[in-house]
Amino acid sequence: MFAPEPVIGRPLPASIEILPRQVPANDHLAVLLPAGTRVYMADIGGPNSEVEMLQAARRVKDIGCIPVPHLAARRIANQRALERRLGQLAEHAGVDDVLVVGGGVATPMGPYASAMDILDTGIFDRFGIKDIAVAGHPEGSLDFAETFAIDALRQKKDFADRSGARLRIVTQFGFDPMRAVTWAEALAKIGIDTPVHIGVAGPATVSTLLKYARLCGVGNSLSMFRRSGVSLLSLTTGYVPEAFVTTIEEQLSISARPAIVQMHVFPFGGLERSTSWLRQRGSW
Repeated sequence: MFAPEPVIGRPLPASIEILPRQVPANDHLAVLLPAGTRVYMADIGGPNSEVEMLQAARRVKDIGCIPVPHLAARRIANQRALERRLGQLAEHAGVDDVLVVGGGVATPMGPYASAMDILDTGIFDRFGIKDIAVAGHPEGSLDFAETFAIDALRQKKDFADRSGARLRIVTQFGFDPMRAVTWAEALAKIGIDTPVHIGVAGPATVSTLLKYARLCGVGNSLSMFRRSGVSLLSLTTGYVPEAFVTTIEEQLSISARPAIVQMHVFPFGGLERSTSWLRQRGSW
């Protein structure tokens, strides 16, 4: 179930992630994003999260991009709340693409403890949603063991096979490009041949980047910088992910069947910095 191979020598295409409340007005957003870009919107909870998500999805749709709202299973109170949320997004914002995640909440608010609990309801077929993203963690997660994560991805692959869903894996960001490539290739070898969109931390100051890395539990980010032979003092001007992405692209160019087909950018240093970098390198 591989997506078409990226053209050798071409930069990886990219999607981007924005908090719903940070999605700019339509005129500014249209300047920043090319039409057809997938724009993911994180669900971090809060009293106005549903309204903010719906408004953000409408803006993204209005400028010709693809809104991809997160559905955090553990933040959904009950089946009625799930149906209401999906119904509003599909009807009022034209949403037909979602990212389903566990949600990172210790105690579920309702009956859904995992992404599979949502997938198994069959609710996406009811709303005509066939494009579904799930999470991957090339550098591991503090919340669960690697064996658990692989088993969960296998279950989601089985779900896609029996339902006809167009499944993709969108990963957490990281700093070790070879680990990302090896992880994606290892999945394919055990039959989880689902297209991988690799997470990339966008340009940012080092202090901002390390703050998010610690919050997200991403690998040994500080030691990765040190292993790269670059001192923290020399990084005060900021981090740009070009070396990370270029290394992955080089590996894909020599792979017979590359598992990674796209990158997914987390704009920690601001939307403008990330979109500018993506345009300069030719991903957009």
